[in-house]
Amino acid sequence: MDVKPKYFKAGASGFSCGLCPHACSLAEGKRGLCTARGVENNEPCLPAYARLSGIALDPIEKKPLYHFLPGGKILSAGFYGCNLRCPFCQNHHISRGFSGGGNRVSPADLARKAGEDGSVGVAYTYSEPLIHFEYLVQAAREVRARGLRNVLVSNGYLNEEPARELLPLLDAANIDLKSFSDDFYSAELGGGLRPVLRFIELAAQSLHLEVTTLIIPGKNDSAAEMEKIAAFLAGLSQDIPLHLSCYRPMYRYTARPAVYEDLLPLLEAARKKLRYVYPGNVNQEANTLCPACGELLVRRQGYSVRVTGLQDDRCRCGQAIAGIWQA
Repeated sequence: MDVKPKYFKAGASGFSCGLCPHACSLAEGKRGLCTARGVENNEPCLPAYARLSGIALDPIEKKPLYHFLPGGKILSAGFYGCNLRCPFCQNHHISRGFSGGGNRVSPADLARKAGEDGSVGVAYTYSEPLIHFEYLVQAAREVRARGLRNVLVSNGYLNEEPARELLPLLDAANIDLKSFSDDFYSAELGGGLRPVLRFIELAAQSLHLEVTTLIIPGKNDSAAEMEKIAAFLAGLSQDIPLHLSCYRPMYRYTARPAVYEDLLPLLEAARKKLRYVYPGNVNQEANTLCPACGELLVRRQGYSVRVTGLQDDRCRCGQAIAGIWQA
């Protein structure tokens, strides 16, 4: 598959990659921090192009997306590599880099499979999809051509120019906002907060957006930080669903796992600003209630979903409920 890489610039000693804020400088034979972009034979290359680490038909709620086609199934395509270095990564076996292997699936074949599987579309997920920008753009166009939906599950660590090119091709996204501290992003993840906030701002303007924060005891679990996250999102829209997910020890992190009780004050703090805030990774119902009358609209227990009180996109009381509820 001969695909021309984008957002590379030639320099005196090689190339620089302008896809994400790292701006990696790449000499011959080198790859960027993400390992999915590099230089070979004195030309930019995409060594992991169309190499998928996994493909599966998942519940929409697994992304997680709670206000987007509830109860639907979506074909989920996984990738290799990442441009952040989260020490608690649950997919570290594929995010640490691409060293070869994986099934090669063209964008056209991925879209065709989604249509054959009865999926509502394709979710780009598991490891970080944005570093495979060229594949996402082509696949998204193929998926759209079949009348299906495109969903992004991502860390949102992308420069603004490529973000503006990609986002109009997508229908929904769940973006990880791992903290509201630039120090946390820098020291723990090897990145920065501001580009993620900007990506979220752009996404909120063009698609159905939900946000997830993984709650890690002693790291990002203060009510003050949660208030900042909620205030930022509410400044874009009070209707953005926020998922507060319980951390489990993974990869290099051995901090105690978060439990539902840890989430309670954070859920309360976020709900002062946002209409839809959900617990995640706990054995608790995560229901959608009407913000006007309190009517139960969608009941969720794990991936079991039952829509009970919605009439099209409204509660029976007439209140409009933000989301995409019908295919």
